[in-house]
Amino acid sequence: MKTPNLKRTLMGATILAAGLNAAPSFSADITITMAAPDWPPTRFMKEHFDQTYTSPDGHTTTLDMDFIPWPSFYERVAASLTSGEQKYQMIVTDSQWLGAFVEGGYYLNLTDRINEDPELTAIMQDLHPALVSAYSTYPHRTRAQLEEAGVVPAPGVNYYGFPQFPDTYVTFYREDIFCHEGEMAAFQEKYGTNLPCTYEDWQDTDWEKWGQIGEFFLREAGDELAGETLSEPFYGIAYQAGKGYDFSTMQINAFIWQNGGDIWDESKAPEAQAEGVVNSDAAVEAFDQYLSFLQYMPPVAKTGQMDIFVEQDLYMQGKVGAIIDWVGLGEPVLDPNASTVHDKSAFGPAPGTRKDDGSIDRTGNIGGQPFVLTTWNSDEVVNEALNVVKWWLHPDTQIEAVKNGGQSGLMSVMASPEYNDLRPWNRAHVEMIDWQKDVWHIPEFFEMLTQQQEEFDKAITGQIGAKEALDAVAEFQQELLEDIGMIE
Repeated sequence: MKTPNLKRTLMGATILAAGLNAAPSFSADITITMAAPDWPPTRFMKEHFDQTYTSPDGHTTTLDMDFIPWPSFYERVAASLTSGEQKYQMIVTDSQWLGAFVEGGYYLNLTDRINEDPELTAIMQDLHPALVSAYSTYPHRTRAQLEEAGVVPAPGVNYYGFPQFPDTYVTFYREDIFCHEGEMAAFQEKYGTNLPCTYEDWQDTDWEKWGQIGEFFLREAGDELAGETLSEPFYGIAYQAGKGYDFSTMQINAFIWQNGGDIWDESKAPEAQAEGVVNSDAAVEAFDQYLSFLQYMPPVAKTGQMDIFVEQDLYMQGKVGAIIDWVGLGEPVLDPNASTVHDKSAFGPAPGTRKDDGSIDRTGNIGGQPFVLTTWNSDEVVNEALNVVKWWLHPDTQIEAVKNGGQSGLMSVMASPEYNDLRPWNRAHVEMIDWQKDVWHIPEFFEMLTQQQEEFDKAITGQIGAKEALDAVAEFQQELLEDIGMIE
């Protein structure tokens, strides 16, 4: 791999006067085309770039973002890369894609450039280690492995990406319902515990209480809710239960990890096994717990169609009391033109599993996306793309992104006194990011994910039970991973 030209020689450049920081009279126009999912965090990036970006190398730089709808995002990017058209210079990518597209020769290894550039090294050291693990490393290195190395960037680890948008899931809830005196009193009388109203209450909310909330707020048309008569059914809770892409997996993994189970761990290959791990007793018990709460959710949950956008929409329509969803979907909830609960919503950490010592484990699957560079770019384009990375991950830019509904993965920014007050879900995001882990990064992730989602969907829709589903997943993964040499 070629190293970047840290001191660029610009042919034809004219220095106007000695000692002046004048821009060169000639510098190339550069267009960076970036594949991006079409949603607010990437839309803001484009708008803010057009308003504020100035190339430190004197280029006239255009960021041409190809906005692609989420449902077809992976397929569109994969089709472009494998076609050989070389359309994109940068790509916003899910972390799960790293293995497939690194091994395919499409994503640029940035390790040397990071190690040789003090600004990029400082960024890596300031990033939350969960993001470095999930968004940057391939072969995948867990957060624990990186921390054991004692330094970031860690020796011997390859780095490919930087966070475009770090995402965690949190609880969205209706303050007008959860803080209603009559509902609080009735909940206390029925369950002998408090109905969570404040942020601190949600910090002490486990899955048992989550189920109680679902049961308690299950109301029919004609019933009363917070002193008003309902014209249609109302549901207390909702979370991801969608067959598409990774929707169910992202929520089910949390239950499995919190319950002491595990998914296949690629960082321990080739010793790591799928059978006996993926379908362990702990994993089956956790999946059963996940399934047990579907009865309290809107009927769509049992059809396999409860993806992150459906639950968000049901919540904004005022049909659900509390949902677990990504903070990246929080901004529309506050929009009075889109949400009936824009002035009634508050946010807290997601529920978790209570341990013997009384603490709550909130381990979950990290969301969000890194952005990467592709391998066919000239050094000049690579250097300018890295300038864009530095601009995006500069604290000033990050704060502006957060003010507009985004999130930051920089620990220095998240630790700033103003951060939690910039958006109402920020405190929960900062708390939840410490609990994040990731799913697999290997090239065969999509085969594993698709089959797993199929089996999860069969259980969600009542066709099979949790054990049968996980047994099928474990058998498929064991055979696949043995065939490709990832399991001995």
